[in-house]
Amino acid sequence: MNLSVVILAAGQGTRMRSALPKVLHAIGGAPMLSHVIHTARALEPDAIHVVYGHGGEQVRAALSELAVQWVEQARQLGTGHAVAQALPRIAAEQTVLVLYGDVPLTRADTLQRLLLAAEGGALGLLTAHLDDPSGYGRIIRDAQGDVIAIVEHKDASDEQRRITEINTGMLAVSAAQLQKWVAALDNKNVQGEFYLTDVIAMAVRDGIKVKTVHPASVSEILGINNKQQLAELERSYQRQRAEQLMLLGVTLRDPARLDVRGELSVGRDVTVDINVVFEGAVSLGDNVSIGPNCYLRDVVVGDGVVLQPNSVIEEASIGAGSRIGPFARIRPGTVLADEVHIGNFVEVKKSELGRGSKANHLSYIGDATVGARVNIGAGTITCNYDGANKFQTIIEDDVFVGSDTQLVAPVTIGAGSTIGAGSTITKNAPPGELTLSRAPQQTRKGWKRPVKKKKE
Repeated sequence: MNLSVVILAAGQGTRMRSALPKVLHAIGGAPMLSHVIHTARALEPDAIHVVYGHGGEQVRAALSELAVQWVEQARQLGTGHAVAQALPRIAAEQTVLVLYGDVPLTRADTLQRLLLAAEGGALGLLTAHLDDPSGYGRIIRDAQGDVIAIVEHKDASDEQRRITEINTGMLAVSAAQLQKWVAALDNKNVQGEFYLTDVIAMAVRDGIKVKTVHPASVSEILGINNKQQLAELERSYQRQRAEQLMLLGVTLRDPARLDVRGELSVGRDVTVDINVVFEGAVSLGDNVSIGPNCYLRDVVVGDGVVLQPNSVIEEASIGAGSRIGPFARIRPGTVLADEVHIGNFVEVKKSELGRGSKANHLSYIGDATVGARVNIGAGTITCNYDGANKFQTIIEDDVFVGSDTQLVAPVTIGAGSTIGAGSTITKNAPPGELTLSRAPQQTRKGWKRPVKKKKE
């Protein structure tokens, strides 16, 4: 099938009460329009035409990396007028699929069925039955059950408003037919707009069969017009992601308390506790366990890793068998080898830690290269920034760093050396030796602690 997709994304979205164009509001961490484009691309069309209007340049800039053809609708005069802006770019022999930029959860297999319905010269129409069809155009059928027209809610009679089958706006039909019908549209209606839905009656008049297709879930056809609907569809999206993960074997302690805002790949026997957020591209190996309230963005996590509660990991790689947290922060540019332990209130930034190294308590490691089997004591920091420039700290294999130590970069701590607790190290420490810097301990005999004066 020669296919062109037209996505209508020109609406102003005033009910969102936001300066951000409606189609750029996020579902699952990505603009809702990008979801529609991603689904359309799965159909392998010859072209995807996005009709934009309100905030158009902002929309184009935000999605500039996507391979679509942008079509401006300078004046928003209705859905029929919007489609008319794209049709001159589409050859007559193409099949046109019309989608909407604010309806982000339509499934590709539903659209495949819609395209099949349009084969043989028919018009494929996506409809749905709603308990409350208010606001939607109603599907009008004749005594034989054939579709003969669509009546918009504001133009419908009381009897027509009792119809529960509604028009989703999504349709598939030949470009040649659509071009003819759109050219004949008028705006003699309550809204004073050119309705794309009026082409249904034209198709019936011309003897074109209208074949309806229904979605598997109502969430596939729901549009977003305000922040409440945005939140409701976000939860629908997250529930779908949770169901997909569970079918892959992931144990979710509570599927309702999970957020996936990007691409998540998982191994076997992964366990995820409540309120975990995944953003960007995250990969989890086998037997990974993630505690509650963790945040992971653009992270690779090796097999057997345990992430303790309330840990934050961004743009990092965590080696197999490592243990992180609780309350740990792993910042961008960090690479942890296998069996590394990063404990509570430890922050690691743009550093590499070798196999079996540990920083278990209250430490900061920044711009450092740490070897294997290194122990970093509580309260240790690498002083990597002098207020203008950043410098490297190198800690070689088998080093033991005592608690409350400051390593003032640039500095190298030699293999097998020991740094005494409470030291400030400003020069390279030789391998295999004890290095420390401490003021002599003093005891002032007879010293008395000050006491408060008694009030008169």
